[in-house]
Amino acid sequence: MKEIILKTLSDLREYTLQKGIEAAFLYHEEDSYLMRFANSAISLNTNEHLIRLEITVYDGNRRSSYEMITDLSKLDEMKQGVDIAAEMVKFAMPLNYQPTIPHFSESFSDENGFDPELAGMAGEERLAFFNESSRGLETEEITLSGIFSSGTNIFAQISTCSEHTQFFKTSDAQITMVLSHSALKWEVIAEQSAQKKADLDSADLHHQLSFLLDHYQTDPAQQIPLGKYDIVFGPAVTGDLISFMNWIAFSGGSMKRGFSFLNEEHLGKQVFSDKFTLMDDPSRLETFPFKRDMVGIPRERFPIFDKGVFQSFTWYQDDADEFGAKPTGHNVYHKSLVLEGGDVDVKTIEDLVKMPRENDILYIPFLHYMNIVNPSKGLVTASSRFGALLLKKDGSVVVPYNVRVTQSLRDIFGEKVAWMSKQQTPYNTSSSYGARNPTSIVLPKFIRVNDLEISHSNESY
Repeated sequence: MKEIILKTLSDLREYTLQKGIEAAFLYHEEDSYLMRFANSAISLNTNEHLIRLEITVYDGNRRSSYEMITDLSKLDEMKQGVDIAAEMVKFAMPLNYQPTIPHFSESFSDENGFDPELAGMAGEERLAFFNESSRGLETEEITLSGIFSSGTNIFAQISTCSEHTQFFKTSDAQITMVLSHSALKWEVIAEQSAQKKADLDSADLHHQLSFLLDHYQTDPAQQIPLGKYDIVFGPAVTGDLISFMNWIAFSGGSMKRGFSFLNEEHLGKQVFSDKFTLMDDPSRLETFPFKRDMVGIPRERFPIFDKGVFQSFTWYQDDADEFGAKPTGHNVYHKSLVLEGGDVDVKTIEDLVKMPRENDILYIPFLHYMNIVNPSKGLVTASSRFGALLLKKDGSVVVPYNVRVTQSLRDIFGEKVAWMSKQQTPYNTSSSYGARNPTSIVLPKFIRVNDLEISHSNESY
């Protein structure tokens, strides 16, 4: 299949050169499977195989793109796409900069992130995994919902600048399981990300769900007072907060457009806690990495924050062209972000609950409807959902109704960070919309941040 894909791209390149057109081609193929559960039953079991071809034509500082859903057998149709993009570029507004055409100096192929066993999982196996993960936990009042999404992702590229190609192939799975009480309306959640089949662990999901379920069924529930709390965040919270930094923190283009809470003056300065070391590390297969970016730049370990000191902005190629910056190899569909672990040994939620505590601790594993309040201040807001616990200093546990957190990212990851767990985990941040783009961030399982304010506290679930 790989040879057919690359041969098709080479044929398209030859056709484009004969037409005297400058162009770049991006081929994307996905084989996606989705099993969705609702009310303890399968509500959707589907799959799709899609091939997208994006054709970008260049004419000086003009550029146009045409994307089509196609098939490898339809070369003539793809050639028509080239003709359409070439006609479109005549009417494109000129850019105020010269865009870079991808120029690959050598051919590159990476299939290390592909596991045929995960890619080939049958529907019966996905169902069996869900059943094992929830065995004995459902009742007439407590029902199961969630998703098991898995598939194969292929990107391939060529341009008229050279005959060389790039090829990437990965496999991935994302599992979300939610148990909800039909009358009381509370919900608990467990999630898992997988790059290979061996990553799947139904026993771990079952343990997470059963532990939270026990507390939600036996511990008192209450509205907690407003004020400041020492909060422990789970990886879902940390992953979503760091995902927002892609837009409003270290993106060079966002910074130049005033959509970031960091600027050039912050380079080399202490921005976050000395416990906060964040890098882009394409060697971590759990992140479904690109080891070359889409213009051919080799991607190595790239420090963004080192012990809280801001090291570098990341530059998408087009932003670098526009603002006269040096591209950093980040012309990719997602980065391979890794937040280093700390020095506290906390492997599970159970370990966290058993830890001695001098103050009440609010555990928030998941923040819902997160959004940006003010990008120039790094201010975000969201409400808790799915399995929060209030760990009282006397050793008891209370189930809190949902609360709202509205905080600056500089406060959350600044000097208020008390500790991070040694243990890390990949947290899957993939979107289910658009072309398949498996994305995962490697994070500490738990992060404690002291003295954060709760701005709103619900009166019920």
